[in-house]
Formats: sequence, C-alpha cells, structure tokens
Amino acid sequence: MLDSDDSDFYGDEVERDQLQRRVDGLKPAAWWRRHAASASRAERHRSAKVSTSISHLHNPYAGVAYAWQLTETVNDFLSRLPPTVIEDYPWIYICNPYIARKPKEYTAKCTNVVGCEDEGPCADGSDLATLMEGGMERLHMVSRFIDHLRNMNRPQSVVTQELRKASFDATEDILDLAQHLRVTCGKWMIFCTVSEVDAAWDVIAKATANNELGIAAKVASKLATRANTEHLICVYTADFNDKQDVKRVASALHRLGFLPSTGKPLYYKPDVYTYLGISSQNPWGIKASIYDSRIVLKEW
Repeated sequence: MLDSDDSDFYGDEVERDQLQRRVDGLKPAAWWRRHAASASRAERHRSAKVSTSISHLHNPYAGVAYAWQLTETVNDFLSRLPPTVIEDYPWIYICNPYIARKPKEYTAKCTNVVGCEDEGPCADGSDLATLMEGGMERLHMVSRFIDHLRNMNRPQSVVTQELRKASFDATEDILDLAQHLRVTCGKWMIFCTVSEVDAAWDVIAKATANNELGIAAKVASKLATRANTEHLICVYTADFNDKQDVKRVASALHRLGFLPSTGKPLYYKPDVYTYLGISSQNPWGIKASIYDSRIVLKEW
C-alpha cells in the first residue's frame, strides 16, 4: 500500500519522463542570472519608492540642535536629548513629519515677543505680526473698560457681570482674529513629575513621529524646570477650531494613558493666548484654556 501511494504521488511513467526532461534541460546558472537581474530591478524600485517617500517628509525644526532630525531615529533623538538631563535649551521638539508647517525661525521672526518663538510651527499664510497688533489692542480695550467700570461706583454684582461679558467678548474677538489670520495652532498640556517625564516623553515623541497625535510636540527640559517640580509637555494640533481633530488627539492621549479616569483633566490652550500673554490670573479675566479633556471626550 505504501509503494502504491508513493507511485501515485510522483505520477505515472509518462509524467515522470516529462519531469525528467525538464530537469535535464534546466540551466541553473542562466536561471540565477535572470533572477538576480529581476531582484536588482525590484530593489531599485523599492529604493526609489523609499526615496520618494522621504522626500515628501517635513521637518519645521530642520537644523535645530534641540529637535528631532529626519536623519536620526526617534530612539537616537530620545537618547541625545533626555528632558531630565538637558540644560542647554529650555525646550525639546519633535514634529509630525507627515504634515507641512513653516520653519521654526518664521515663528520667532514674526512674533517679536520673547518666549513666543517656542510655540508650535505655524501654517503657511499665517500673519503673526497683525495678530499681535490686533490682539493687544483688543486687550487694551478690555483694560480701559475695566478701569472705567471700577470708577463708576456700581454694585459689585453688576461689575462682576459686566467684567464677565467683557472678557467673553474679547475672547471671541481674539479667537476669530486668530482664525482669520491663520494663527490656529494650539496644544494639549501635560504636566509630569521629574520621575515621570522621560518615559512620558518617549511615548509622546514616538506617537508624534508616527502620525498618531498632532502636528508637533515639545517638552520642557531640565533648564526650563529648575524652579518647578514638573515638566510641561505640549501636544500641538493644527487648528483649535477643528473640534474633531482636537478630540481625536485627546482620544489618542487617552489611549496612551495620559487621561486617567480620575484626577485632573488636560487643558487645551490656543497659541494665540500664549502670544498675547493670556495665562492664569491674567488681568482681563480670560480663562487661560479653551477646552477641558473631560468635556471634550464626554460631550463632543
């Protein structure tokens, strides 16, 4: 029975003769030459595709010593610039290489405000100079109104109501102006202790480079946090008015473990607020952030 099965497996006598003639006619050297040529063409094709792909990557931080470069791996970048060690630069940057933005120098040149050169990379066509001029004038209007209101001797409840309305109106006008002038970048802000930041930045940096988060991210270095107990990580999105994208990034941060079910939420701040000096406890009564991760994830 075994011999019969073997015979069936290899075919009958005619089929074995045909196979033998094919084997006798096979020229291995010629076959390998053809195969090598074909493999070489395939390899050139793959190389061309890789080259084309790389040529379409973007880095607004190209040439910036304290930022990720496309010529290095993310692991090499993280080893080169660990946040808890670096004392030469206040911030460490990484871009999303799949999204084009203006070079970092563009932001620094246009704001003319110390510290604002550290914000997210701008979009093409953004007008930071006009934004600064118009935004500051709008805040001066609020300041003048506050001074006038306090000199009117009105009941405190009325003053509080009028101040709230003034700050709300200013907020709407400033955000509308930023949208019109294409200064729309904003960031989710993550605060980490010294013991947490290196591991947290590792996750954020890799997710940013893999196109899983926003347009860029940065982390405060040891230099920037000497007087503080926490490092700040900013995860930038392209448009604070694009609620779908803002929520997408918040959801991604939740999946990555940065949004615990209990405890403080993350807050989202548009860069226009940073440019104009709108921080917590600002004199205009404007809230320093525009989104809260709890609301974004539960109600949007």
